[in-house]
Amino acid sequence: MSEVLSFPKRETLPLAIGPSPMPLELRHLAFQADSIAILMGIDLKLDTDALTVLMGPNGAGKSVFLRLLHGLIKPTFGEVLWNGEPACAATRKQQALVFQKPVLLRRSVKANLSFALGLRPFQNRKQRLQSALDSAGLADLADRPAHVLSGGEQQRLALARALILEPKVLFLDEPTANLDPASTLLIEQTIQRVRQQGVKVILVTHDTHQARRLAEDVLFMHRGRLIEHSSAQTFFDRPAMREARAYLDGEILV
Repeated sequence: MSEVLSFPKRETLPLAIGPSPMPLELRHLAFQADSIAILMGIDLKLDTDALTVLMGPNGAGKSVFLRLLHGLIKPTFGEVLWNGEPACAATRKQQALVFQKPVLLRRSVKANLSFALGLRPFQNRKQRLQSALDSAGLADLADRPAHVLSGGEQQRLALARALILEPKVLFLDEPTANLDPASTLLIEQTIQRVRQQGVKVILVTHDTHQARRLAEDVLFMHRGRLIEHSSAQTFFDRPAMREARAYLDGEILV
């Protein structure tokens, strides 16, 4: 039986905001599927390492937006530029995406992490593997098949597997949806830790409490458009758009 996890007190001091390790610029970004407009006319610059939270109602296009940024799908119109250059395979190798529903190999916890390590010419592989297991609170489960883990354990494994590749940009698509509080807390602490290490984090969440805890700047989407981009304090205290105010008040947006 694994040990009960104990968590340190959450860090509440603001972090200094520096330049992004991979500045992002979107120019007139749009995406259509079967002639249906999913995203429309998005222009954006993210050039700091601030932790960016992406919010909006269901159907706003948030998950599609993440996939476009990561290069898993191509825009119908417009450009996604990283470091001033179009997104490409080399760009994706410096990024990682963790989905809401973990996609894991039907192997052990340790084998999932070892597979990821094999994708890069890392040294000290054994040390990196043990560090990843310890950080995710999975050391006691290293030999357990990944598919029998709890939902929280699977998501922690998916996050650990992404981070073992040392990405410069980390995309997270509702990584704590439907998880227990302990797993949620550990994942949030991991997110804060990698932010402190200079990784650019772009997090999708519907949890306004989580967004208030983690966000340094906020993107708000509605009906396939990016209608607000502001600092977290401004967004939560004085949202500019009525749709954002309604969303924060718990109203259903259509």
